[in-house]
Amino acid sequence: MKIEIRRLVEIRPYANNARKIPRKAVNKVAASLQEFGWRQPIVVDRDGIIVVGHVRLLAALQLGWSEAPVHVADNLTPEQIRAYRLMDNRSHEEADWDLKLLAPELAELQSMSFDLNLTGFNVDEIDTLLRNPLEEETANHAPALPDVAVTQPGEVWLMDSHRLICGDATNAEDVARLLGDAPRSVEYWVHRYAREGLSGLN
Repeated sequence: MKIEIRRLVEIRPYANNARKIPRKAVNKVAASLQEFGWRQPIVVDRDGIIVVGHVRLLAALQLGWSEAPVHVADNLTPEQIRAYRLMDNRSHEEADWDLKLLAPELAELQSMSFDLNLTGFNVDEIDTLLRNPLEEETANHAPALPDVAVTQPGEVWLMDSHRLICGDATNAEDVARLLGDAPRSVEYWVHRYAREGLSGLN
């Protein structure tokens, strides 16, 4: 396969390209080109119109590059060019990921301190793939209740400028103990919290 270097201005997009190209796809390919360089040429027909590589061209233009490696598919007929352009885009949709192999691959890259964003996966996808169900299950387990409670009814906890009482928000004595010298009346707070259905005061 013969590859030559051409100026980007000499490479022409196909006017009837049926593939929609989102900005995020261009950004990902641009990041890939910066990290890995050109590893696939842009394929054009004998007139310099793109057969495969629209995203790579846009990414190179976004990076401000002026040249790209190009392969001229001059041995294909016009009909084959059109069919191959469609097939190349469509074939990517047929493939799927083996998650049992993908997750360890990402984990190994992470252990090497490699930027996983350069794999093309977004942050949410990476977090999901690297999630350890066993650790999450353990983290979600509430600790066993102690035989003797640390906090007893009526106790007030001071947390900086906040006060927290172990008590009943509808009980005037508990509310009074909590508020101390607060300017509002006990009746005000009792009615407010009883009305709002809150179970604690702070």
